[in-house]
Amino acid sequence: MNDAITVMSFFISQFLGSFMLSYLFMPFRSYAQGRLPFRHFISKEWLLHDTPIHPPHLITILPTDLSDVRLSARKPEMMGDMTQVGSLMAAVMFVWAIFRQLFPDEFQRDVRKYVNKVVSYVYPYVEITFHEYQPDSWFERSKAFVSIERYLSTNSSNRAKRLKANVVKDCESVVLSMDDYEEVTDEFRGIKIWWTSSKSIPKQQALFSYRGEEEKRYYRLTCKREHRDIITKVYLQHVLDEGKAIAVKTRQRKLYTNNKSENWSGYRRTMWSHIIFEHPSTFDTLAMDPKKKKEILDDLMMFSKSKDYYKKVGKSWKRGYLLYGPPGTGKSSMIAAMANLLEYDIYDLELTSVKDNTDLRKLLIDTSSKSIIVIEDIDCSLDLTGQRKEKKEESKEEEKDPVKKAEEEKGKKNKGSEVTLSGLLNFIDGLWSACGSERLIVFTTNFVEKLDPALIRRGRMDKHIELSYCCFETFKVLAKNYLDLESHDLFSIISRLLEETKMTPADVAENLMPKSFEENAESCLNKLIQSLENAKEEARLKAVEDARIKAEEEAAKKIEENGEKVQESDAKLGDEEGKKTDKHTDVKENGVITA
Repeated sequence: MNDAITVMSFFISQFLGSFMLSYLFMPFRSYAQGRLPFRHFISKEWLLHDTPIHPPHLITILPTDLSDVRLSARKPEMMGDMTQVGSLMAAVMFVWAIFRQLFPDEFQRDVRKYVNKVVSYVYPYVEITFHEYQPDSWFERSKAFVSIERYLSTNSSNRAKRLKANVVKDCESVVLSMDDYEEVTDEFRGIKIWWTSSKSIPKQQALFSYRGEEEKRYYRLTCKREHRDIITKVYLQHVLDEGKAIAVKTRQRKLYTNNKSENWSGYRRTMWSHIIFEHPSTFDTLAMDPKKKKEILDDLMMFSKSKDYYKKVGKSWKRGYLLYGPPGTGKSSMIAAMANLLEYDIYDLELTSVKDNTDLRKLLIDTSSKSIIVIEDIDCSLDLTGQRKEKKEESKEEEKDPVKKAEEEKGKKNKGSEVTLSGLLNFIDGLWSACGSERLIVFTTNFVEKLDPALIRRGRMDKHIELSYCCFETFKVLAKNYLDLESHDLFSIISRLLEETKMTPADVAENLMPKSFEENAESCLNKLIQSLENAKEEARLKAVEDARIKAEEEAAKKIEENGEKVQESDAKLGDEEGKKTDKHTDVKENGVITA
């Protein structure tokens, strides 16, 4: 037993010696594999130097090219006979081979764990690792890793010597990031921080591999132990916030539309499909009254900078806009101008593709902050306005035949969407509406009077914007956009005609747009004048026709009323004659008639 203990002690001591020697020669191995950057390793004062050493090395690698690598020993006497060093290395390798044969991997891991624990007591640095993929999301990159990548690409990659360029999805420009096994430094409040990019490569590559069997990239942050609290509580949050801000500035904005609920299957989430949003509409090109335009601009800018104010008053950071008016008055262009001004994504929600209220909530959860949720022509999307009336009528009806009732319910289920007015109201300002922040909800409609008052009240649709027919101020914006004109002799005629007739901005813009190279500004204005005069004449003829139809309807109504009166009078006369006959004749039971 004692002999066995002695042999085991010998092997453990040899293992510890080989372990320390492996640390000793780690720089040579790492440099040969291309994983060790050119860094200073100070031999005597490694505990006091600013550069973290993993662990202390006995050699110095100076940051020069390969032809100028200089090695310096700690003491001249350490440059002894190289044969002794070779013999020592051979002995260590021999012992290490025997050790691996005698002791299992579990034992080796335990020994390494305790050795690392001992080294951690004297190691003056703290290391934090950020992996690219988390165990609970194998197919989605870690948000922290992406934010750090963006932060380092902007703030620290200009100091790196080896960079790699990537075209990141949904980003307008090429993103530069540190190459693998590269290191850069960063400063925060006078504290020096080291960032290292690395990856772990599996020993065996599977032919069909999942994320767990592929190489794993990660960033490692290193700082001094005395700065641990500042780094973990302040600096890391600063890095994440800066990374998100950089991503917002460099990203390409997207236009989303929701898929049908039946397509929400598989490991990839397909609730929303998107394309790059490239609509050119801005508030400068938006055709509307300048005073109203400025009012909307001020409202939007105030909202975008009111995060603390909304938190102070206890409201979720969102705002509702109701855009209403005739077709062709610029409601969709207004939405695009809002998105371009605030640099928000747009989620175009099609209610008829949503199965029920639960799926509507899921879609809301899957939207991002800094976005505009749009429901266009909400009065036509679903029959939301008549639901309360139907419920009242149903409550008054008697109980129907069970078979007929079941058939009606089955028909309702097969109709499609089962989104209710209550579900939509909760979607706008219920508890689930607070799951995101900095979000606009926009409804558009051509007939605002058809909408339920509960749907458009303040608090849900906070600002109501009427987009009406073209006025002279709107025309001047269109003339500037389409013809580069700020004034013209024909403007006075157009101003008078716009007051006398109704024409949408879309129709005005169509007339101002040149259709051939021969057309000029004056010909386009004359074309608009002709269209306005035609519209005026059409409106006059329509008014005459409407008046004629109305007069005919009133005449028919009077005739009908007179006919009813004649019938009533005839019936009255008939009743009176019948009474007189009954009065003058009285038939008795014995057959004698008396006057």
